Amino acid sequence: MMDLGLLIIRLVIGVLFIGHGAQKLFGWFGGHGLKGTGGWFVSIGMKPGVMMALSAGLAELIGGILFALGFLTPLAALMIAGTMIMAIVKVHGPNGLWATSNGYEYNLTLISVAIGIALIGPGRYALDFILF
Repeated sequence: MMDLGLLIIRLVIGVLFIGHGAQKLFGWFGGHGLKGTGGWFVSIGMKPGVMMALSAGLAELIGGILFALGFLTPLAALMIAGTMIMAIVKVHGPNGLWATSNGYEYNLTLISVAIGIALIGPGRYALDFILF
């Protein structure tokens, strides 16, 4: 049952990150695409905006795909955690912990899940288990 639980966690978190990456890169799912996201990144001091949006979008998209598949799981977790650390530093950190105040509660939860899965392993229903 533990392997099934790990699969569910990986799929939910991975697919959500795929969606966030697609928002930044392609403007899907209500996102603003590279140009819009890049403009927002500039407004919070991240320059060059489009390049930063491309980096964040690729980290989320690729990290999400790898995490969902359970392939190169430690790398996927680092990609996910890295984007969430930047979100805390640049956006949510000054607002405190709680999500009700636009704080970093959710970001910290995602970091914990990603790193936790990387440390304990992705489970039997993962490409890492099959290939390595």
